Amino acid sequence: MKNIGLQPPGSFAPEDVTLLLRDVTGLVAERETAERENDIQRGRHYSEDLPIERLPDAEYMEVFFRLLRAGARRVALYTGALTRKVLRRFPRPVLVSLVRSGVPCGVLMRRYARRELAAELPHFGLSIIRGKGLDENALRHILAVCPGRPLVFVDGWTGKGAIARELAAACADFGRRHTGAPAPVLAVLSDPAGAAGLRATREDFLNPSCCLNSTVCGLISRTVHNAALIRGEDFHGVRVYREFAGADQTEFYLREVEKWFQPLREETEALARDSGAGRAGDAGAGWAAAERIGREFGVSDIHRVKPGLGETTRVLLRRVPEQILIREPDHPDLAHIRLLARAKGVPLIPYADMPYLCCGLIAARGEGES
Repeated sequence: MKNIGLQPPGSFAPEDVTLLLRDVTGLVAERETAERENDIQRGRHYSEDLPIERLPDAEYMEVFFRLLRAGARRVALYTGALTRKVLRRFPRPVLVSLVRSGVPCGVLMRRYARRELAAELPHFGLSIIRGKGLDENALRHILAVCPGRPLVFVDGWTGKGAIARELAAACADFGRRHTGAPAPVLAVLSDPAGAAGLRATREDFLNPSCCLNSTVCGLISRTVHNAALIRGEDFHGVRVYREFAGADQTEFYLREVEKWFQPLREETEALARDSGAGRAGDAGAGWAAAERIGREFGVSDIHRVKPGLGETTRVLLRRVPEQILIREPDHPDLAHIRLLARAKGVPLIPYADMPYLCCGLIAARGEGES
């Protein structure tokens, strides 16, 4: 499939995904985390610019490799189960990964479908931004080149369910203005929030892809939507960290997971048939938990409450955390959380009453939402 997005598309192989993104490398501002946090909480949208991204040190990479060795099997199991569930519901789906964290998951699902189920699934990556919705130019392109086929939106995990809500609102809004709008079908590996229509598990488990930034996501940044850069028919923007190519772990991560597909075939088939596997709470439990945590810790803005391993890791990597709540202090999946928190001097607070292993609380820096 020809890649009409980035040329070249970071380090993802063009046959794995078509990234519907505009390369804005060198055009978008990159600013220090504390400065960005102040402006975000005073009302500047987080998608206007990017944080400065730096490569992790050797100690952190050692933790990443250890977590990947321990966790690749579980990621493969959940990838296979989720792919089978998708194909059971939709015989000819189109995978639409939400950039950035959804793309490695979508690539693995496409590879699993090809290798284990002899199914070739079109796979695109498009941007969704909280408060701004889906990239409609990208969405219209997908609908045009895959007419009549159901879209399945792919992400790695749910936090409190904000992106699921954004997706539902964006699809509804698109449907009011266009015919043939897609249903907001969200498929994730881990759904502790109870917000996704298709999931492999409700467990808040560690997907090692959340531990790194661009160097496990094809060398691309999170997406940018800045009116000075993105106009008219442009796709949402992305910065490509070509200077990090020597440290890129994207393909290594994908292959470490992929090598477990065949050995886990029977276990994967069984998990795919068990619709209640990993269940932890009711639908919407994550949002309610985030609201409760906010009340208990005096955080009035729910956007400063970031529950789950994936979201907590993001807080530590690119936001200004005030404290990290942890359900099980010695849990092995929290190794990188403990390391990052220690490096930043962020306190770890035991807190058992949540459907998550951890939750990051962003420090209040100004007025407005984060």
